[in-house]
Amino acid sequence: MFAISWRAAPFWGLILALSTGPASAQDPRVVTLDDALELSGVAEQADTPVTNPRLVGPRAETDAAAALVDQARLRLNPEVSFEVENIAGSGAFSGLQSTEYTLSLGQRLELGGKRSARVGAAEAQAQLASLRANLTTVELGQLVRKRYLTAAAAAARVELAQDVVARGEELARIAGVLVEVGREPPLRALRADAALAEARARLVEAEAESLSARTALASLWAAGEAPLVPAEFPNIVPPPSLMSQATDSLAYRVARAESAAAAAEIERQRSLRIPDPTISAGMRRFEESGDNAFLVGVSIPLPFRDRNQGNIAAAKARLRAANAREAVALADYEQSVATARARYLGAEARVETLSQTSLPQAEEAQRLVRIGYRNGRFPLIEVLAAAEARDAIREALIVAREERGRAAAELIGLAGQ
Repeated sequence: MFAISWRAAPFWGLILALSTGPASAQDPRVVTLDDALELSGVAEQADTPVTNPRLVGPRAETDAAAALVDQARLRLNPEVSFEVENIAGSGAFSGLQSTEYTLSLGQRLELGGKRSARVGAAEAQAQLASLRANLTTVELGQLVRKRYLTAAAAAARVELAQDVVARGEELARIAGVLVEVGREPPLRALRADAALAEARARLVEAEAESLSARTALASLWAAGEAPLVPAEFPNIVPPPSLMSQATDSLAYRVARAESAAAAAEIERQRSLRIPDPTISAGMRRFEESGDNAFLVGVSIPLPFRDRNQGNIAAAKARLRAANAREAVALADYEQSVATARARYLGAEARVETLSQTSLPQAEEAQRLVRIGYRNGRFPLIEVLAAAEARDAIREALIVAREERGRAAAELIGLAGQ
């Protein structure tokens, strides 16, 4: 069974190589975290046009809300009315001799602060749209950081798998030599070959996981190919303010803006309760006598039934809902900050212990065991045990560094950066 796995590993490695294409043909770009943030549009300058569809939509909504503010500031248009009376009747009104022509100009007057309430509601919606666009950018930046960390961790696991394969090849060679000279039983060589086959299969799996992680990262800016990510974790530093206290998050400011927009909508709906009169003035010409007369008129709707009470009640209900969401957003934010801060500090402590103490000790123990194995003082099982212990520590260090970076990225997102 192990021999089949050993032969299958190069085959799957060849399939993976063919699927990714020749290096000279694709020539994928090596990207850092700063490059990924720039490619996704998160770190673009203010005067740089946005091309990422993930950002184009929210920013277009901001432009639409700003245009509605300009529209809300406009006053009502006047109305021109032209009427012809007493035309084509019977008797004295036959023909055009008794025709009366009336030309008037009317203007509806907005009362009750309708225009100011309308502008206030539009400005509140524009502020909300702007904050939502900023929140989308922040969330995209957080997603880019997390996927980059996943890609970096996958690249580090590829390096770890390559080291395990190289070590397995050396152990298999040494075991073969010791079996030939009679210092080890044949079972030791079979055990070394089995471990090497398993290591090669794990390398193919790690390379596939790395390609998947890099493809997921490239999808954040609609790239046509998966970039190369170094097997080094970026130094993501959390905001100092969140490491000591919790401040207002961008998500909470969005919830607060929703409450402000709902309150502004109530004022707008209330202003619509008051009817608007329409005043008009014009001239009337009497065709029969050739005389002209000046006309003045006013019309006022009578609010007997519709006083906009339903829309006002609905706006008040939306304000209650927005206030509830604001309270929930604040509570969730404080909890998220506390959790992310604890995760970051815990992962940082694990990274410090694993990198400064555990890994150096495991590497030294493995070095001594391998020297003793070459000299025939330790059996192969001791070498494999020492190697597995070191590999487990390296894997734990990769996990701790990735977790530290993810917690820092979450804190940056919570700070609205």
